[in-house]
Formats: sequence, structure tokens, C-alpha cells
Amino acid sequence: MTNSIADIAEDAQSYFVIGSNTTEQHPVIAIKLRQAVRQRGAVLIVADPRRIDLVDYATLFLQHRPGTDIALLNGIMQVLVSEDLYDRAFVEERTEGFDDLREILGKYTPKKVEAITGVPAEDIVRAARLLAEHRPGALLYAMGITQHIVGTHNVMSCANLQMLLGNMGVPGGGVNPLRGQNNVQGACDMGGLPNVYPGYQAVTSAEVQAKFEAAWGVSLDNKVGLTVTEMMGAAEQGRVRALYIMGEDPMMSDPDLNHLRHCLEEAEFVVVQDILSTETTPFADVILPAASFAEKDGTFTNTERRVQLVRAALSPIGEARQDWEIICELATRMGYPMAYASPAAIMDEIASLTPIYGGIHYERIEDIGLQWPCPNAEHPGTPYLHKGKFSRGLGRFMAIDHLPPDELPDDEYPLMLTTGRVLYHWHGGEMTRRAAGLDAIYPQALVEVSPEDAQRLGLQDGQPLRVTSRRGEIVATAWVTERTQPGVVFLAFHFAEAAANLLTNPALDPIAKIPEYKVCAVKVSPALGQSRQGGVIVAKRVLIVDDDPDLVLSVRMILEANGYVVDEAATGAEALVRMRANRPDLVLMDVMMANPLDGYYTTQKIADDPELCETPILMISSIADTQYVTAFPTDQYLNVVEFLSKPVKPEDLLAKVRLWAGE
Repeated sequence: MTNSIADIAEDAQSYFVIGSNTTEQHPVIAIKLRQAVRQRGAVLIVADPRRIDLVDYATLFLQHRPGTDIALLNGIMQVLVSEDLYDRAFVEERTEGFDDLREILGKYTPKKVEAITGVPAEDIVRAARLLAEHRPGALLYAMGITQHIVGTHNVMSCANLQMLLGNMGVPGGGVNPLRGQNNVQGACDMGGLPNVYPGYQAVTSAEVQAKFEAAWGVSLDNKVGLTVTEMMGAAEQGRVRALYIMGEDPMMSDPDLNHLRHCLEEAEFVVVQDILSTETTPFADVILPAASFAEKDGTFTNTERRVQLVRAALSPIGEARQDWEIICELATRMGYPMAYASPAAIMDEIASLTPIYGGIHYERIEDIGLQWPCPNAEHPGTPYLHKGKFSRGLGRFMAIDHLPPDELPDDEYPLMLTTGRVLYHWHGGEMTRRAAGLDAIYPQALVEVSPEDAQRLGLQDGQPLRVTSRRGEIVATAWVTERTQPGVVFLAFHFAEAAANLLTNPALDPIAKIPEYKVCAVKVSPALGQSRQGGVIVAKRVLIVDDDPDLVLSVRMILEANGYVVDEAATGAEALVRMRANRPDLVLMDVMMANPLDGYYTTQKIADDPELCETPILMISSIADTQYVTAFPTDQYLNVVEFLSKPVKPEDLLAKVRLWAGE
């Protein structure tokens, strides 16, 4: 954020919230916005494809089509320029490139923008006038702006609007991204990007490279690396041989999960460092148990650039260790001695090498923390950026045209899917789905469908729906609601049993390399293979345990085509991990895998586990396995409800699954 939460809450006369479901994803900030509207009469404009809860407090709601943010922003700016409502003095004194911007804005008349976005022309005009009349104004956005193939250009367009209004470098103004994770700002600050060292110092700079080489005593590369999404493709191609996945669950959070699964399977070596079992841990060769936030000392840098101190309240349990300790020992064992006395010592090194953190030390952030840039020990921190001038001197307007999403609806996939989060769960649900209270409130994936689409497609509220894209298919429960506009459906991505990212498009923003999570084409139809339990639609889940990829693929296709959610495991050990994570309704297991005893012993372990022992197992064997099965009588295979002989006809397999999955 260019500004602070406090000055936005207290000094802004207007708010333009675009691409942010603030009440559900940043509820503390949302409370401050609501208070400003109710207590100070601040103007609130909300732009979102869905009628989110914040709309109830809005002066004006702009419900634009997914992927049309640039057109909407250009339309508002066109009105500001054509009606001479922009801040001429600010534009002339502090910016460049205005003539190029004005030229491109000429194409974005309110009527043309209405045709692109679906927002009435009169509302576009009203939005521009409200923003011009109520300054300073704060613009707030989140991943609804960034997770597009034009995400970088979306952000630039937001900056264009705020510079045009003179809302930069003042309290109550700014371009304010509400960050998607609690320390993602800190991770980026510390060089968690492929093109920079800590403090956004370019890896391509010879001067910067020399500074870090001297500090660390090693030779460093000056080449820009790969983003997360690019790493996975490189692992599939053999260009990246090992993956170290730390505090991330890509099998929930990355797009096109079917392809990602293949990438992880192709990777030669995978390390996962996390506090809990995740959807990704079954792919790990090594799992390193980490300490949670409550079990370690350190800092979090929040969305307003405030570096805050965190102290351990508990000791790590079991073999869990703090992340920095794990990393130091790994580095030392690999030949680079890395030893720090404490996290405070690490922060001291950060301050010595990172100018924007130069004055941040533990003794200075005991209370409320400091906001960077904070270049020295006497500096009080920076509540808002760009006061007086921009870091580059003049702010540069970028003339940007609307570009449609990578994938639009067509006859086969007639609806647009957009994804996001809900108040009660977070990200991949690794923690919140384990919280019984939260999971009881929001226990399953819901597909938001407009009443118009429901009527047209003959769908009923509460019925199980199959949602299919060009990349995958899931089953979730219909929620017919006016929150969603006709032609658009919405899914939260917290639910492994109905993972929205099986559907999403991996197309990337060519600049930031962020996938287009927010728009893809889908079709929706009633689902089979489902049941209702206690008023909740439950997608029946089947775990296939076999090391024959061709067999697994053929069985998966049969089951998914009939509405089942399918997991897979290649070994008995992996099967146990998957079962504990996802609790299948039925296990379909091969008698013999790479280890001939694997199937037999896995049934024993399932029977001995009080959490898994009631799971029925369908065991598949071939004629070649007959002698083996005779040596180990079928009654010794605990939990096995029936043996099937290969090859199994698809219709027979489906009938058995329907029988034993409990429908």
C-alpha cells in the first residue's frame, strides 16, 4: 500500500474499491471503510463482478464483467478528462505521458465502455464525478485486479486514475493493494521474487551483485530466475530437477491442477516444509516439519508496509523447528556454513544490506512496528509514499488498451468462472478446514449461480452440480443467488474435494507471470454420483491406488464422468497419506503394485487406524495374481468388501463403485 490504514480510514473523502471482496478477505479494513461511510459520510464506490457484501454500504455499485477492469477505468478517466474534472496542477507538475493517455482515452466513451463492461454509461459518468468531487480519495484493490493476463496493466490503470485525480502522495489517497497473505509483503521485500535481492535491488545490477557477494562470501548469478508457475513447467521438462516447497500448497493454489500433478510427479526431487499435511505433501520425497507462527520469533510485514515483531508463545512440538533453523542447517550440510544467533541477528543483516529496511531493528519494533522505507536508526518510518515526488521523479501515465481475457465463453463452455475466497476459510484451507467451528459454518464448496442462469439451465438451489472447464471437472453444490450476474459463476478455492483450480486457466500475465485465476470458460450441469448428508450435498470421493498410470487414467475418466471426485496414489504409503487428508468414501486398490506385499499390508494398516478403519476397499486382481491371492487368503485382506478381476468392464466397475460408495 502506498498509504497507511489509519490515514485511509481517517482522511479519505472517497473510496474506490475494485477487485477486492474486502469484507470477507480483509475484514478489519472493511470495518474501517464502513465506519467512514456511516460516521463521516465518505463516498464509497465498489466495482466488482459480484454483488459482494460491501455493496450494501456503497454510494454506487459498478458490476462489470470479469476481465474488463481496464475498460472501466479508462471510461471513468475519459469522463474526468472530457469534463475537465482532473487535477491539472498535479498532472502538469508531477507527471509525464498525459498526452498519450488522453489520446487513448478518447476511444473509451461511456457508451462504448458500457458495451464492453455491462456497466450503464450513466453510472460511469456518476463515478467520475463522485471521485472528482470527493478528494482525497483512496483506491483499494486485491487479487481481482492482479490475477489476470493483464494484471500488471490493471495496476497501471489504477495508478493512472489516482494520478489523474491528484490522489498520490497525500494522506487519504494512494494506490493500495490489499495483500493476499499475511506476510506476502515481507516475502517480496526479502527477495522472494526471481528478479530482485532483498529490498527490490535488481539481480541484474553489477553494483548490487557485488555488495551481496561481499556480504555472503560467494559468487552470485546475475540472471533473472523463474516464477512459481514457471518452475512447475520447468520441472516437467527436466530443466528444474528439484523443488523446495516451503509454506505453500501448490496442489490447491496453482491453476490447472491436473497438469500441476503431472509436473510434481515428473520432478526428480521434492521437499515440502510445512506445519501440516497438505495436498502437496504426498508428492514429497522429504517432509520437513516446520513451526507455526505461534511457535517462532520473527517479523511479519503487513499490507501497509509495517514490519511487526512476533514472539513465540509456544515451543515447537515433536520434530518441528523454526524455518530459519532448518534453512541454516541445510545450507551448512550442503557446504555453506550458515549460522545466526537469533532472528534478531538476521534482521540486523537485513538492515545492513537493504536500504528500505536500514533503520529497522528488533529494539525499535517492540510496540507497533515501523513502515518502510526506514533508511536509518533515527528515521520514524514512512506512513505514505510519494510525498512531493515519485521515486522515479515524475509519475508516468501509461496509455493502456482493453484486452479481453485469454479464454471467453463459447457454445461448448458458455459461462465465465471467477474464483475467490470466503470469510470462514483461508487459501487452501490447510488450517481453517481443520477448525471444526469454521468448517461447520461453511462445510462445502458452493457454486454461485444467478437466478437467470439457474432458470435457463433448469438448476435448483442446493442440488449437486458438475462444473467443467477445458482442464478439469469438479462437483459442488448450487447456490442460486443474486450475488452473481447472469453468465458468471463463482467458486471459492478452499475445498480439496472440489478444487476450483482444477478448472482455472494457467495463462500468464507476460510481465508479472501471474495466472489468470479470475476468468475461464466453464459449463455447468446436474451431477450424478452424489448424496445428501444432513442437508449437505456430498461429492462421493474415490481413491485409486495403483502404480499403473494407464489404468489409473482410464478409471479416473470413468468415475469423473459420472460425478465422482477422484484421488490417486501409486503406493500404499501414499494412499494412507491421501486417506488421512481427504477421507475417501471408497478405496479402489490393486492387489499387487511395485511391492507385491504393498496392497496386503496397506489393508492391515487401514484396518488398524481408528480414523480409516471403516473405509471400504474394492480390491482388483488379475489372473496372474491368482497364485499370490491364494497364498494370502482373501479373508486376511481386512476392510476389503469385494475382489474384482481384471479386466473390469466400465459398466461393472461403475456399478460396484455405486454399490460400495454408500449411495
